[in-house]
Amino acid sequence: MSQLSRRSFLASAVGLAGCALYSEQDSKLERVNDQSKTAWALARKIIRNIKAPTFPKRDFHAVDFGAKADGSNNTQAFANAIAACHQSGGGRVIVPKGDFVTGPIHLLSNVNLHLEEGCTLLFSTNAKDYLPVVFTRWEGMELMSYSPLVYAYQQQNIALTGKGKLDGQADEFTWWPWKGGSWKSAKNWSKEGIATQDAARKKLEQDVEAKRPVSERIYGEGSQLRPPFVQFYECKNCLIQDVTITRAPFWLINPVLCENVIIRGVTCSSLGPNSDGCDPESSKNLIIENCFFDTGDDCIAIKSGRNADGRRLNIPSENIVIRNCKMRNGHGGIVIGSEISGGARNIFAENCEMSSHELERGLRFKTNSVRGGTIENIFFRNIDIGDVQTAIVIDFDYEEGDTGQFPPTVKNIEVRDLHCKNAQQIFNVKGYLRSPIRNLHLVNSHFDKAVDIGRLENMDGFLSSNVSISGKPFSI
Repeated sequence: MSQLSRRSFLASAVGLAGCALYSEQDSKLERVNDQSKTAWALARKIIRNIKAPTFPKRDFHAVDFGAKADGSNNTQAFANAIAACHQSGGGRVIVPKGDFVTGPIHLLSNVNLHLEEGCTLLFSTNAKDYLPVVFTRWEGMELMSYSPLVYAYQQQNIALTGKGKLDGQADEFTWWPWKGGSWKSAKNWSKEGIATQDAARKKLEQDVEAKRPVSERIYGEGSQLRPPFVQFYECKNCLIQDVTITRAPFWLINPVLCENVIIRGVTCSSLGPNSDGCDPESSKNLIIENCFFDTGDDCIAIKSGRNADGRRLNIPSENIVIRNCKMRNGHGGIVIGSEISGGARNIFAENCEMSSHELERGLRFKTNSVRGGTIENIFFRNIDIGDVQTAIVIDFDYEEGDTGQFPPTVKNIEVRDLHCKNAQQIFNVKGYLRSPIRNLHLVNSHFDKAVDIGRLENMDGFLSSNVSISGKPFSI
């Protein structure tokens, strides 16, 4: 019998003390159920309050501004079409069927960039095309660096829609080798070697800790910091709908400091290094729904800035609803962290499916005492996991581990109506003794097959109700 099983058996001892224990458990469950109803009422309110941007019924056809599907570069043609649409008061910029080569695309207020079915935007793999540097964020740290492939800064009412495809053309020959590590085996590794991001990443971390002004953190040519694919920065009223995003240099969708965002019906398919599917950072009032993720890193990861930068801005990600999404490959299905120094709260996920032999973790929280942050009021329900390595992870030892002065606070987490068919491990949950995980509630959840239960350590207020593992009741 495992240590967890022995503790469960002892906690189930019969007698007056046992009856009192059950009575207390029933009372706690009733409170938890009431809290859950209140929380999901808030989720419905969040959804009602998020409105898609609207645009005047004016169309601007990119081909009328010189765009050609003949292998030539269309960066300026797209810029001209977007500028004309913006200056007229807004509308749609339409890109028709065909393969259009382009550099970075910068959206402006009141513009919907609409890719018709059969349209593919092929983004240049020449890093110089993404200069001059722009104000951006990389792994939760602000800097001046390569432009994201699709970028908007301080704009309102913007959209990226249509059945078309955005192809970053990243692979083992372009962009991805900048990661270094295992990617050094890329076939285009020259005798002199290819520069990687390691030196620039370390220097940026030092700039952040030294509180160097962002205007002086210039990481352009030679820095090897791969740009995000789609990054909206300090924007309001944003819509990304129906498009397919593939072969990304880095993270795929990255709303930063945004408000009122809808990401709907998007396919994120990229198996490169750090190919996170959708990473909202320090953003508020956001829906991710009906999306598909097949990624080389986390499918969805909620973030809020890293270390000193996250604490300097101190803006959480909040009021986020994830629903009806499907995940395949990835380091994690639905994740909170690791750049989470600004915190996260009021995060909801429901009716999601995830399964793959390559899916490392289902529901994951990752932080440490260097990142810190407060993560609270997180609710999952109706989650269906097929194959996964570890089903539920709350990791306080990510990367730097317990080496800092900012122990994280993680509290009020509910997992309800989760069904997992096959897990190598159920739990990898461990807080700190000085900062335990508080109020983790697992309700009506069943794990059909598990090689190992795993660990649950340093918790306060844990509740397990109607939970089974391999057909047997589980409780502590």
